[in-house]
Amino acid sequence: MSPRLADVAVKAGVSEATVSRVLNDKAGVSPATRQAVLAALDILGYERPARLQQRSAGLIGLITPELDNPIFPAFAQIIEQGLSMQGFTAVLCTQVPGGMTEDAFTEVLIERGVAGIVFVSGLHADSTADVERYNRLAARQLPIVLINGYQPGVAAPFVSADDRAAIRQSVSHLVSLGHEKIGLAVGPRRFVPVQRKVSVFVELLGADAPIEHTFFTVEGGHAAAATLIAQGCTAVICGNDLMALGAIRAVRDLGRSVPADVSVIGFDDSPLVGFTDPPLTTVRQPVPAMGTAAVQMLLDELHGVPGPKSEFVFQPELVVRGSTGSGPRVR
Repeated sequence: MSPRLADVAVKAGVSEATVSRVLNDKAGVSPATRQAVLAALDILGYERPARLQQRSAGLIGLITPELDNPIFPAFAQIIEQGLSMQGFTAVLCTQVPGGMTEDAFTEVLIERGVAGIVFVSGLHADSTADVERYNRLAARQLPIVLINGYQPGVAAPFVSADDRAAIRQSVSHLVSLGHEKIGLAVGPRRFVPVQRKVSVFVELLGADAPIEHTFFTVEGGHAAAATLIAQGCTAVICGNDLMALGAIRAVRDLGRSVPADVSVIGFDDSPLVGFTDPPLTTVRQPVPAMGTAAVQMLLDELHGVPGPKSEFVFQPELVVRGSTGSGPRVR
């Protein structure tokens, strides 16, 4: 189907003449404008002309946990888009229970000749895992970037959301609303982001502050919240948005309401949580900025200008919606 110049021009925000130049592979168009026109073609469902269907510059592996948690597809999309704009093709490898392990995926990707690998919340986030697997990849001159879960013994660039800041923002918000008994529902203790969240939570609220470790799932959030509410908590901070949705369900199962009786805060700002009932107050991971940075770090490695082998920390943002309200002492 031949694209209509007017439709593509409107979608890309450029003139029909510019669209014509891109479709005919003419000079005089900036890379950003050319990419905008190509993206408009894809969005409108038009096939790209054969002259624009260029060969990939190479394959990049992208290993993520299960895609049930919407934050992982969000990372995958940003990273894939960033790589595509630079001519690379992302090979998405998703781990599922009982399926291939991270190590198995890594070996398959190496066999396929990938130019580098991005790991999202992989074994590097597990403080009990052997992180030498990543140093062995570095020793093979394979560029890697690791997202969320810093390990100081790994010679690679890391990209992380500031988990400590996320807890500070959440606690500050709840305290300002008048909550005095605040609980924390997070994942297993062995994960680095969990350890960071817990350390600041205890620092702010004391060693006896109520904390429940569970699974990063709706069911895990439900169980943890029920326990915290039974301990008298009027607000629950959760390790991700799925857990927060489970916490809201737990409140309702107890015959109470959110936020009138219990306030709930998530973490991630996953797609659609602004449309839940009530809309979820959460701490937004800066996924676009983190994904873009990870791509740039990997490309720098590939181009022979590697950056520091350290952690780059990105600030999250508290997004206040309808799941938090006044605590008991201010009602």
